[in-house]
Amino acid sequence: MLTKRIIPCLDVDQGKVVKGVNFVNLKDAGDPVELASFYNQQGADELVFLDITASSDERKTMINVVERVSQKVFIPLTVGGGIRSVSDVRVMLESGADKVSLNTAAVLDPNLIKESSEHFGNQCIVVAVDARRIDRESEINLEQDSGLFINPGLSIEKSTKWEVVIYGGRKRTGIDVLKWIKFVTELGAGELLVTSMDSDGMQHGYDIELLSKISELVSVPVIASGGAGNLDHLCDAIIDGKADAVLAASIFHFGTYSIKEAKQHMESKGIPIRL
Repeated sequence: MLTKRIIPCLDVDQGKVVKGVNFVNLKDAGDPVELASFYNQQGADELVFLDITASSDERKTMINVVERVSQKVFIPLTVGGGIRSVSDVRVMLESGADKVSLNTAAVLDPNLIKESSEHFGNQCIVVAVDARRIDRESEINLEQDSGLFINPGLSIEKSTKWEVVIYGGRKRTGIDVLKWIKFVTELGAGELLVTSMDSDGMQHGYDIELLSKISELVSVPVIASGGAGNLDHLCDAIIDGKADAVLAASIFHFGTYSIKEAKQHMESKGIPIRL
């Protein structure tokens, strides 16, 4: 069995690492270069750098920060936020990223996934999906809520439990998460970064139901994101959610647990991990 991965996430806003709850109420968590170096030394398996306001602010990813981070880490680095074209993907890879994460831009132009995968190989292309649970009791008519409805074949039905949201959770799309996951994998996504918007920052655990359904649908690696509050949550995402990797921020950024403690705990639960 392949070893599972622990991936700290650096959500960056205006040059600082931040962490919030449900994508809002952001708190300063430190300098991205210093944190990247720290996690590299601690034994993290990979690192994810997300410029979380690049898309909503309609600007490019902060290349200078990516370059500085890449100089400090010797583990795979995934970069996302504000990447809208194949040339943007090339710039990020040339700046030191090993993989590029596509989220909002992939929804607005799914062909970007296919073109990027063909140019650079699907091992470089991570599609990030921000999922929001649909509350049927309080649900309003999506057609009146500026849903995108880009592809009718991907749209929400009565049985849909999760909707894709974009622009850092600020905009609904009308797209069924499970349909979207299958679609982007067929287009060439080499990996999926799945974040539960409802669980993000809550520290009550990942959305295991969402993870397990996605893992059963696709053959590419799935990274669990959103909700880690203790070390058992990491194990639950792997064992019950069938994820290939766990991404976390708060529990590492604020010193609740170390990467070493997380790996030792996962090993004690029988999860194959690189110590």
